[in-house]
Amino acid sequence: MRLSLLLLLLLLPGPQPALGMEDDASFPHLGESSQPPPRACPPRCSCPRPDTVDCDGLDLRVFPDNITRAAQHLSLQNNQLQELPYNELSRLSGLRTLNLHNNLISSEGLPDEAFESLTQLQHIYVAHNKLSVAPQFLPRSLRVADLAANEVTEIFPLTFGEKPALRSVYLHNNQLSNAGLPPDAFRGSEAVATLSLSSNQLSYVPPSLPPSLERLHLQNNLISKVPRGALSRQTHLRELYLQHNQLTDSGLDATTFSKLHRLEYLDLSHNQLAAVPAGLPRTLAVLHLGRNRIRWVEAARLGGLRGLRYLLLQHNQLGATGLPAGALRPLRGLHTLHLYGNRLDRVPQALPRRLRALVLPHNRVAALGARDLTSTPRLAELNLAYNCLASARVHLRAFRRLRALRSLDLAGNQLTQLPSGLPAGLHTLRLQRNQLRTLEPELLAGLHQLQELSLAHNRLRVGGIGPGTWHELQALQVLDLSHNELSFVPPDLPEALEELHLQGNRIGHVGPEAFLSTPRLRALFLRANRLHMTSIAPEAFLGLLHLRVVDTTGNPEPVLVRLPPTAPRQPRAAGP
Repeated sequence: MRLSLLLLLLLLPGPQPALGMEDDASFPHLGESSQPPPRACPPRCSCPRPDTVDCDGLDLRVFPDNITRAAQHLSLQNNQLQELPYNELSRLSGLRTLNLHNNLISSEGLPDEAFESLTQLQHIYVAHNKLSVAPQFLPRSLRVADLAANEVTEIFPLTFGEKPALRSVYLHNNQLSNAGLPPDAFRGSEAVATLSLSSNQLSYVPPSLPPSLERLHLQNNLISKVPRGALSRQTHLRELYLQHNQLTDSGLDATTFSKLHRLEYLDLSHNQLAAVPAGLPRTLAVLHLGRNRIRWVEAARLGGLRGLRYLLLQHNQLGATGLPAGALRPLRGLHTLHLYGNRLDRVPQALPRRLRALVLPHNRVAALGARDLTSTPRLAELNLAYNCLASARVHLRAFRRLRALRSLDLAGNQLTQLPSGLPAGLHTLRLQRNQLRTLEPELLAGLHQLQELSLAHNRLRVGGIGPGTWHELQALQVLDLSHNELSFVPPDLPEALEELHLQGNRIGHVGPEAFLSTPRLRALFLRANRLHMTSIAPEAFLGLLHLRVVDTTGNPEPVLVRLPPTAPRQPRAAGP
């Protein structure tokens, strides 16, 4: 009965209400489409939502027309635009995001009145354009402003001033000098947390920076001083970047950082400091002083930094007396100490007991005494590469207290034999570029957790590797024996081995039993040896079901490599 009534209604002339429903605009009549009319969208652009217009990367040279007035997010990045027409932009009063990144817009092409009608704009991105001065006026509603990588020499009081919601300002990679920054540049903008002024031409830290700052980037400028009081109001600052400037000791004083009670990260690297600055905040967790001219570390200047975790002093001029015994002992929370590239002739004494990483390569350390490392029992990483260590001057018990040590780097020294008493918990041992001629099983005994061993660029011959040398290295996965004097593959290699480097030796033959002990091998490097076309026995790789890489390039003749049937196929032969 109900179906008959419906058919009768459909046959009646004129529009009729359907089964008691009121006829209104939200209900489609017979013959009308239920889909909304298509939205206007500029040619070649995409409009994924009613409020979004995306015209990225279309090589546009003219501002697109037909942009809906409802647009809140407009992206025109990666085009060739040189100007913004005021009449087009002023229509879009509802814009919240305007992305003009990577165009050719000049200051003349960006009229000041262009933003007057954009009273809801929150994010503007004009980085990588041709602006020579900043806009004189930006909307009060702004939250993020990115004008980086232009040619800006001047900003104005209302460019960033009087913006109570403004949080982030990016002005890096411009040509700003101190004269181009007005003293009231951020007046009325009390919420700015991030300010990037790096890679400009500032000669001193600008005064009147926002007191709300949490991150301040001033690296890569010409800064030679921090005027007294310039950082006195920034009590919320957590990160301060001043690296790659021209700071000297006279450009700082004991009050420079004294008010920064929340500062955690301070980077003063790549300057001209001769001493550790005074008055450093107790809250620091990371202090970067690398690439300066520091000759001596005064204990009193670091004594209050008990929460410091990372101290970086690499590439300074610290000599034999530059780091007095106990100078760093008060740094109870210190995790990592970087002293790379100084002039130290011994390991610093009385270091913090909780130290986990000591990085000392490229110094002049010539000896390791029995007690040199006893103050750091929790050390997990020790890097003494490229010093002057000789085997005769490394004490038999030098490493005995380092039970937590996992990585030991002794590369680039003058060792003629493996050190004694290596910690049993080692995972990585690097001994490349020494003068090793022999390997004795006793010196590797107990290293059951060793996973990576580098012995490259030594003078090892197969006859100098004692029987059973590899026996206890049950976890070894990577072994580098490249650039030695091996004439064939050493026998009885560890079963867990997955990566074997033998390049740059004198290997002229690979027999059928060469890899019987290494069934898990995945990568084998035999390049630049003395192998010929028939040097490798056909059966050599039969048991290596996991083998994926075999490198035999650089040998006198192309070498045919027969992979096992189930191994993934790789190029089999390589020319000289």
